[in-house]
Formats: sequence, C-alpha cells, structure tokens
Amino acid sequence: MQYQTLPQIDEQVSKICLGTMTWGQQNTETEAHAQMDMALSEGVNFWDTAEMYPSPPDKDKQGDTERYVGTWFNQTKQRDKVILASKMSPMSFLRDGQTRFNAEQISSAIDSNLERLQTDYIDIYQLHWPERQSNYFGQRGYTEDMAAQPLEDLTPFLETISALNDEIKKGRIRAYGLSNDTAWGLMRYLWEADKNGLKAPITVQNPYSLLNRLYEVGMAEIAHRSNVGLLAYSPLGFGVLSGKYLDGKRPEGARLTKYDRFERYVNEQAQEATAQYAKIAADAGLDMAQMALAFVNSRSFVTSNIIGATNLEQLKSNIDSIHLTLTTDVLDAIEAVQTRQPNPSP
Repeated sequence: MQYQTLPQIDEQVSKICLGTMTWGQQNTETEAHAQMDMALSEGVNFWDTAEMYPSPPDKDKQGDTERYVGTWFNQTKQRDKVILASKMSPMSFLRDGQTRFNAEQISSAIDSNLERLQTDYIDIYQLHWPERQSNYFGQRGYTEDMAAQPLEDLTPFLETISALNDEIKKGRIRAYGLSNDTAWGLMRYLWEADKNGLKAPITVQNPYSLLNRLYEVGMAEIAHRSNVGLLAYSPLGFGVLSGKYLDGKRPEGARLTKYDRFERYVNEQAQEATAQYAKIAADAGLDMAQMALAFVNSRSFVTSNIIGATNLEQLKSNIDSIHLTLTTDVLDAIEAVQTRQPNPSP
C-alpha cells in the first residue's frame, strides 16, 4: 500500500480509501464487516462514510452504513487503526429538515454520527454538498437560477467554519473537508479561514475518473497550491469503467441494473469513451477496472482514491490497483480518448 500525509492532523492515510455507501442497500452488515476486515488487512486504513448512507438514499435505512462501521469498531476494538471520514448532508429528510451548516445543526449532526459510529471522534468531517445551488451532481453548466440564489439566505461561510473549528477544539473532529464543491466554494472557505485565523478544509471529495476529469480545470491547481487533497469518488463511474455494462449489458444485481438514477455514466458519449478505454486495456493486457483506478492513483493531486465493492473479489482487485503503474503508451492512449471525448460524465 502507498500512503500520504494529511495536513493539520499529520496522519498517514492509504492512497486507497474504503468507500461504504452500498452497505445497507446492496451489502448486509456481515458483508460490510468482511470488507472492513479485508481492507485493513491489505493496508487500507482510510474509510469514508456519511450520515445519509446507504445510497441511493432511503429514509428508512438512513444511518445504517455508519451503524455497520460502529458495530465493527465495537466488536474488533480497532478504531485506533482507522482514519475515519464522515459527512453531514443537507438532505431534507434528515433531522426533520434541520440541515443548515450552522453551529446548532453541525453539533446535532455530529452527535448522531458519533452515536452510530460508536466512537468519540471523526478524523475528517465533510460537508456532503453545498447549501447553495451550484453545478454539481452531473450539472455541467452554471445556470441563471443558480446565480439568482442570494448568499444572504444561506448560512454565512464564517459561521460554518467557526462551528467546525469549535468541534475541532472539542476533539469531536480532527479536521474538516468539503465535498461536491466548486473552485469558488473551496477558495471562499480558504479565504474566510485565513482571514479569521481559523483552520481551513484539508480535503475535497469530488468525482474524478476517466469519464470525469473536470477536477483538473481549476480545482487541481488550488489543491496543489493550498495543500487541499482530493478524495476522488466514483473512480469507476459506478462500475461503468469495469466494462461490465458495455454493449448495453445489465448484469443481474449490478448497481446500474438495480438503480437508474446514475445514468450520466452510461450516456451515449460515456459509452463511446468507455469502449475506447476498454480497447486500451485489452491491447495492453490490463484489467480495465484496475487500469481506470491506477490512472486516478497516479494523479499528484489525489490524496486518496475511494473505491467501493459489493463483494470481496471486487474489493481485492480494486485494492490491488495500487500495484499497477501505467506505461507511457497507455497514458498517451488515455489522453487521446480524453481529447476526442472530454468529460462525458460531469
């Protein structure tokens, strides 16, 4: 396994991060525990979850993913071996709709996170997506409706930052990060924190894959110059970059077979690009999923690559991508596809 040091908390985190959002929908508690056992044995010490999970969101199952992590901590007594990230989500069915990023609601959310996780601290606490409307979750452009939303109607950035800093002082979180945010959002957090002598976010969890490299436009330079690492999610585009959905296939039990809400990864342009990446992998004698993950692993601005799996075989193969170094020829071929078919799945 490869490791990188997180700023502020000075911890070594694995370049591969264990994603958990299928636990409670596609995976049972027993299966989740088996994944945690395997991940830790393979050197994966960084795990990511959220109060909203499992996904797709379900009010009746909300919080089950964190509960599964909590029961594993309780049974194994190995909380100290894991760097744990979780999130507060502005999802309307949470806390009776009290989901603003203000001091009261941040405190309330963390109370519940810690109870479910059976721990007294979270290493990185993330804001799952902004309160404000912006172009995230598959929205390519910034619209007039988004621009019309007054910032005065939202929680002030300084209040959110101050509340998170207070939680750091209490020891309930060690650092904080953003998720599904934009270059403007990240810079505003960094500016407000610096202006007021407060701790700034240390990570951003945004989508990044062969089908979506938009992070490279603007965000990557901020990450480099401001020491804010990318936690790359959906590195396989919900499994599309494994090749299992090529030619219209829908394997039984697979995520896109069960749920149609993630269609952005199988639009016409994405399917064309995926077929080209499949040929690159085949010509090089590579497992397609491992090639896609190895590309993400190789990016200097990526702190950790969040993988997910629904069985142990998938999990082991995904973790093993850390041992794959792509040749110059493969990287050049990947760039050629990106030039012809740029970012088909925003």
